[in-house]
Order: sequence, then C-alpha cells, then structure tokens
Amino acid sequence: MAGSQLTVRYFAAARAAAGTGEETVEATRSLGELVDVLVTVHGERLAYVLKVASFLVDGTAWHDHQAPLPAGVTVDVLPPFAGG
Repeated sequence: MAGSQLTVRYFAAARAAAGTGEETVEATRSLGELVDVLVTVHGERLAYVLKVASFLVDGTAWHDHQAPLPAGVTVDVLPPFAGG
C-alpha cells in the first residue's frame, strides 16, 4: 500500500471542521485508521464530527471501521443533517 492514496470529501459540518471540502491522503488499512489520521491532521473539532458521521466508500455505506479499506477509493464524510 506504500505510495497509495485515497480521497476524502467532507460535507456540511465536516467541511467546516476540516477547513476544506476535499483532500488526498495516504491510504490507510481501515476506516478507523483513516479517522485517526484525520484527527491528527485536523484536530479535536473534526474528531467530534467524525464520532457522529456516516461514511461512504466509493458511494457505499461503510459501517465496519476495521474492515480493509481499498487503496484509491473516495471516502465521503457525512455528518448528521438537521431536519426530519
């Protein structure tokens, strides 16, 4: 996986907390590891959002934070949205 990357796209509160709408990061083994990297880079404000966010990996809901995360994917970070 060395040298592989993935794209992270942030929406709504996640975008505000990360300070960007999209970034490319080094590929990680799992979503849990990716979350750790993002918190290290962006801090506690994003950590709070990531605790309650949903994640899509190449458009598919990704619930298992320990499952292998394929290199080269796009991960969408979707915080809870207000409303019904």
